Amino acid sequence: MKFSIVITTYNRVSLLRRAVDSAVNQTIPCEVIVADDCSTDDTQAYVESLGNRVIYHRNEVNKGHAATVNAGVQKASGDWIKFLDDDDYLATNCIEEMAKAIALCPSAVICSCVAAQVDEHEVELSRTPQLGPGLAFSVPQADVHYGMLLELLPFGTPVQVACSRDAFCKTGGWDSHLDANCDDIDSWLRIAQFGDAVFLNQCLAYRTIWPGAYNHKFAVSKRLDTNILIKEKIYALVNENYRSALPKMPDIKNYLRLHWAFVALKQKNLQNFFLMLDKAAFSPSAWRLLLNAIFFRRAYNNHHIRKFVLIKG
Repeated sequence: MKFSIVITTYNRVSLLRRAVDSAVNQTIPCEVIVADDCSTDDTQAYVESLGNRVIYHRNEVNKGHAATVNAGVQKASGDWIKFLDDDDYLATNCIEEMAKAIALCPSAVICSCVAAQVDEHEVELSRTPQLGPGLAFSVPQADVHYGMLLELLPFGTPVQVACSRDAFCKTGGWDSHLDANCDDIDSWLRIAQFGDAVFLNQCLAYRTIWPGAYNHKFAVSKRLDTNILIKEKIYALVNENYRSALPKMPDIKNYLRLHWAFVALKQKNLQNFFLMLDKAAFSPSAWRLLLNAIFFRRAYNNHHIRKFVLIKG
């Protein structure tokens, strides 16, 4: 099994150095590709100075995050693709541990791990939750979209995720219409149509929380609209065995409105807060979904996830 680490970058050479170091210093050999979205800083000179340690692709014009991911994957020769944005970085044993888990589940097409969220000084702020029992487990394909819809199985951001190159290519790659606004989640839900999923309860990735993150450029209302679109896509893919247990789509939409209303409140955007709250405040089902997400998610995961996971390690 060969891994290719695809690092996307644009005008952040100081952060890119850290991402590249974490990729080339993995405990097992990996192909490392830097996909540059036509940077105007010293990115090209830096990457070219690395010689044959990395493969370099540079867009002729700025095309956006999703198109740059696709271009990087086109350069890859690995069986599996590990995604990495330039402001994030990997634990040195990330690929080794993922490869071990995937080898135990040959039908897997997507793999995710726990990530630490760090600030600009690499101080840990929080971690994504562990899911289910064991160091690693697999989820059959028929159960994946149900888990995604109810947020029992959050694959996470690119730094957490690897996927089969073949499954990625079957989906047609990332959607530039979503560019950096759930383009990753949209990809995960489509990749999951082609096989099982693997989750590792190990912290193997580091995501930087800072004002320069790509998704900060989107307004809360735009992020809400895209979240609703993604939930609708997942809803349509849920296996028939789970249909009778699903919340109604209007309730899910109102739950998302409540969630993003409180995000707007945290940002002191009172106009959006009251607008979103007004549309969802009188939905008891939406409030139940929100309360589950806020207060009971871990207990809910541990109770329900055992119904459909196969422990692999």
